[in-house]
Amino acid sequence: MKISKKEVEYIAHLARLQLSEEEYEKLSFQLTTILGYVEKLRELDTTNVSPLFHVVPLKNVFREDNSFVFQNVEEILNNAPEAISTAPKGKFFKVKKVVE
Repeated sequence: MKISKKEVEYIAHLARLQLSEEEYEKLSFQLTTILGYVEKLRELDTTNVSPLFHVVPLKNVFREDNSFVFQNVEEILNNAPEAISTAPKGKFFKVKKVVE
C-alpha cells in the first residue's frame, strides 16, 4: 500500500505539524515501508497462536498489609521536618498538600 504525499499532508495537518517538502517525501516513503512490513505480518498463519499480552510473564506481587504499633513514636516524629503530636486520633507527620 502506497502512502501518497497528500495523505502525509493530511496526517501532518491533523497532528498540527509543519513539514518541509523533503520531509513529506521522506515520511511518505517511510510510512509506505512500515505498512509493507505490516502486510507481510498479515500473511502469517496465527490460528494456533495464543494472544500475547506481555513479553515477560508478570504477576502482581502484592504484599500483605500489616499494621503494628511503634514503641518509639516520639523519636520517629523528632526526625520529621514537621509533625503533629496533638491530634485527637494520634501523632502524625505533617506533609505538604500534593493534590489540588
